[in-house]
Amino acid sequence: MFIRSVSFLALACGLASPALGADEVEAADALESSDPIVVTGYRDSYGIEATSSATRTPTPLNDIPQAISIITERQIEDQAMLTIGDVLRTVPGATIGQGEGHRDQITLRGNNSTADFFVDGLRDDVQYYRGLYNVERIEVLKGPNAMIFGRGGGGGVVNRVTKRPAANPFVRGSGAVDSEGGFVFDLDLNRPFSDAAAGRFNAVYEDFNTHRDVFGGRRFAINPTAALSIGGSRADLSYEYEDDERVVDRGVPSSAGRPLTGFRDAFFGDPSINRSDFDAHIFKGRVEHRFSDAVTLSSKLLYGDYDKAYQNVFPATAVTANAAGVRRFGIEAYRDTTRRENLFSQTDLVWQGATGPVSHILLAGFEYGDQDTNNERINGFFTGVPATSGGRRTVIDLADPVRVPNVEFRRGRAFAGNRAVATDAELLAFYLQDQLSLGEHVDLIAGIRHDRFKLGVEDLFDGAVVRRTDTLWSPRLGLVLKPIAALSFYLSYSRSYLPQSGDQFLSLDATGATLEPEKFDNYEIGLKWDIRPSLNLTAAVYRLDRTNTRANLSGGIVVQTGEQRSKGFELSLTGDITKYWHVSAGYALQDAEVRTATLACPAGNCEVPQVPRHQASLWTRYDFTPRLGAGLGVYHQSKSFASISNAVLLPSYTRVDAAAFFRIAEGIDAQVNVENLFNERVISRLRITTTTSPRALRPPQGRHCALPFDRAGPQEAA
Repeated sequence: MFIRSVSFLALACGLASPALGADEVEAADALESSDPIVVTGYRDSYGIEATSSATRTPTPLNDIPQAISIITERQIEDQAMLTIGDVLRTVPGATIGQGEGHRDQITLRGNNSTADFFVDGLRDDVQYYRGLYNVERIEVLKGPNAMIFGRGGGGGVVNRVTKRPAANPFVRGSGAVDSEGGFVFDLDLNRPFSDAAAGRFNAVYEDFNTHRDVFGGRRFAINPTAALSIGGSRADLSYEYEDDERVVDRGVPSSAGRPLTGFRDAFFGDPSINRSDFDAHIFKGRVEHRFSDAVTLSSKLLYGDYDKAYQNVFPATAVTANAAGVRRFGIEAYRDTTRRENLFSQTDLVWQGATGPVSHILLAGFEYGDQDTNNERINGFFTGVPATSGGRRTVIDLADPVRVPNVEFRRGRAFAGNRAVATDAELLAFYLQDQLSLGEHVDLIAGIRHDRFKLGVEDLFDGAVVRRTDTLWSPRLGLVLKPIAALSFYLSYSRSYLPQSGDQFLSLDATGATLEPEKFDNYEIGLKWDIRPSLNLTAAVYRLDRTNTRANLSGGIVVQTGEQRSKGFELSLTGDITKYWHVSAGYALQDAEVRTATLACPAGNCEVPQVPRHQASLWTRYDFTPRLGAGLGVYHQSKSFASISNAVLLPSYTRVDAAAFFRIAEGIDAQVNVENLFNERVISRLRITTTTSPRALRPPQGRHCALPFDRAGPQEAA
């Protein structure tokens, strides 16, 4: 709010040869043991031509009947992006949530999720902040994606494509510092050991700071990878370690249906309590074998061990004035710990051939997953002051600094709102897909996936176990018409499911175990046009229906009557207008509403939270000379609401950014990014139904402040 942040970034690269951009055809940076072709150039582009994420086969973007936004490493560097939130700011139809100040949380086409994240196509659903230090590109695939990614993903998924060892040697590094004192350093080292083997090492250290009275923390991560290629086979092995410690800052509460004003820097918590600590060990393996030009086999494996703990004191009501005119608000506190082990395996067999005049790319595969989770929620109880809700909520005066009374975290079943659960989620899926080409002008894609999802939730307080098994069929159908090579029109239908246990498997009870999974059906029509080979225009119109959502009736009764509909139009322009002029622009017109009555929306037809009607972004860079360039960004978001009740409004905003780029010497570049150039009041994130706060702060940051909330309860704040 009213913050202008300046970041200074210097890039050092070119010891040996420049890095090979992974936005080239994927095979370009693969190691080949016979007749290798080594490319040593760097692709200066915001766009790519093909991806394998949407179909599990390398497919040109214009042949995929689905809206996809891809943000390349070059654009990430130009805009000094360091978080998923930075990336989604440029994606039409996507908004980033406040995530309680300790995790990524997204809303895609009106559907909110903490778990629709993937890395190299493998599920990455733990609640944490994902860095970009080892990322080649971010792919946002819109609409239900169960055929490819499995359960969830009702509004879309976010997939990180990570860096793999390349055939050419290079060393790249960068350092940045911002005007609030935060800084970051990263390293990207690639070394071939022979024609058949190579290794790559990525690392980052970030120190967080911001304009807020209380904020800080640091992130450290390393990611060594190795690759070996023999004959027609390639194997990749990767290990990633991440350690993230930070203050949990949930921002400011609301007042009179708007974000509280006059307390831009105030910390609504206790710095000795509001902390988050996250550790992860992630192992990935990937094997690809080409039996012939027509048949390939690939298999991917991910094992992750995650340890997350956070605790906080937070505003639990809006700020109101009492009879004496003193402004007050309610606060609550809790501690949450999670241990999770993920194991995922995917195996795909692909055949390319023809039956008469029809060519095929036939995919058959299976996926196995096992997730073991232990979670405990420990509520805070206030002592020495009047308290309600069994001692879990107290009311304090609005002041700066906020004075939090003594709070005790009490474990065990005896204390209201506490939980301790152990969950075991097991997945076995089979899928079949055919990409058919009927000549040069008509493509058809048809696929079906069968998931068997088993979940057991044990209450560690009393030993009670609730189990649910869902058998899910997820179809996909798309038609692509190409009147000319550079232009395609498409129609598509897809479906996804979300079991009633929710994103994180914590809400399954005896009632939920009887309810059918939520269902997402998406109908979409669109076009994709290569205005020039390096500049692509896409447009899409969609309708997304979400059914079988849960509604709470009086007396604690839960029924399955909820229905939500999202409709919208998305437009994007990405790529290079000329060799020296790069652009990334997007616009979304969205209408998402709850169509059935609930306690929070008694008459129905309430607007879905955190879905602005209009959303637009523009970023462009122009290089005046080989040594000097400039960038300009404009971001606009119309008003949206903080909860399904539509009681608290997030105001609209328009923000302008700028950048300057300098070539100091061959292989050494510098840039200055200025965020919120005109010092506008910007509130860009909220916590749906509860409190809100600034985004995950990191360099270069310090410009986004708190967001509104409507109401909070123990079950929501979890």
